[in-house]
Amino acid sequence: MHFIIRISTKMMRLRKRVIGLIILIFIVMSATIVYLLEPNTFGNWFNAFYWVMTTMATVGYGDYFAKTDIGKLFTMFLYIFGIGLLSLVIGKVIDSIAEVQRRRGAGTLSFRGEDHVILINWSKKAQAAVDEILCYSSKSHIVIIDETGNHPLEHMDHVHFISGDPSSDEILLKANITGAKAAIVFGDTRIDEASLIDGKSLLIASSIERIAPQVHTTVEIMQEKNIQNFRHVQVNEFVLSHDAISRLAVRSALQEGNSEVITQLLSRQYGDDIYEIPLNRDWKTYGEAFQDLLRQGATLLSDRSDLSINRKLDQPIPEGARLYIVSDEETYKRIKG
Repeated sequence: MHFIIRISTKMMRLRKRVIGLIILIFIVMSATIVYLLEPNTFGNWFNAFYWVMTTMATVGYGDYFAKTDIGKLFTMFLYIFGIGLLSLVIGKVIDSIAEVQRRRGAGTLSFRGEDHVILINWSKKAQAAVDEILCYSSKSHIVIIDETGNHPLEHMDHVHFISGDPSSDEILLKANITGAKAAIVFGDTRIDEASLIDGKSLLIASSIERIAPQVHTTVEIMQEKNIQNFRHVQVNEFVLSHDAISRLAVRSALQEGNSEVITQLLSRQYGDDIYEIPLNRDWKTYGEAFQDLLRQGATLLSDRSDLSINRKLDQPIPEGARLYIVSDEETYKRIKG
C-alpha cells in the first residue's frame, strides 16, 4: 500500500503531457499484450484495444472477456493499475478546469478574441456600460481591466477580466488591445483628487494610443481644463464626468419632458436610437435623403456632428459624409438592407 501511495504521489507531480503520454503507452502496450495472450478471444488488435478501454473505464460490456488464467491475471492487473491511471487523468482534468476558473476569477488569463470592447477601471458607470453594450449585441465580448483581484461579473460568459495596472503594456496586451474595437477609460473613483484621476486616465490613454492607435478610445474626464491634454494624445472622444448629468438635470427642470427624449437617445433600452446609415447613390442633396428616409420611417439627424443639415436641404451631400438617423431598430435594419 505504501508503494502505491508513493507512486501516486509522484504521478500527481508530473506534468499533464507526461501523464498523458504514459497512459497512452500503457493502453497501447496493454492492448498488444492481451491480444498476444488471447488472439482467438479478441480476433484483432483493435478489439483488444477496445476491451482495455472499457475495462479501465469500469464499463465492462461483457462482449469480450479473458478466458485463460494468464488473461484473467492480466485483467486483475488492469483493475489495479489501469483504473487508477484513468482516475488520475480524470482528476487532472477536473483540476485543470478548476484552475482555469480560478485564474479567470483572479484576472490572470489573457484574452485571445478580437473585435471586443475594453472597459478600464471598474465602477457603477462601467457596470452600466456593460449593460448598454450587451443591449446592442448580447454576443459582444467585453474585457474589463481593473486593479482589483476579483472578477466583478464572473457569472457572465461574454465578460472577461484582466487584473493589473491598465497603463502597463503587459496588461493591455493581455487584454489584446491591438485587436480591440474600442476602449473606454472611466475615471478611477477610488482616487480622491480629481486632477489625479485625470492624470491616471491620461497615462492610460497615452499607453493605448502608443500601442494601438487604431483603436477608438473614449475617456471620461473629471476636469474640463484637462481636455487639451487629452486632445494632445489624440484621444478619439472624451466625456466630461458630471457635465452631462448637470445639463440633463437643468433641461428637466426648465423644459418638462426634455430629459425623457434625451434619455431615449442615450440608451438603446428605451425607445428609438441613433444609427449611422450607408450613403445611397440616388441621394444628391440632403433634402432628397431627408425625404426618402422620412418615407421609410426615419428622421435624418446629422452629418457627423453637424446638426444643422435640415437647414441645408438644398446643398449636395459631400463625399465622405456620415449620415445619422433617429429610428427604431427594425427601420434601421430595413434601411441598411
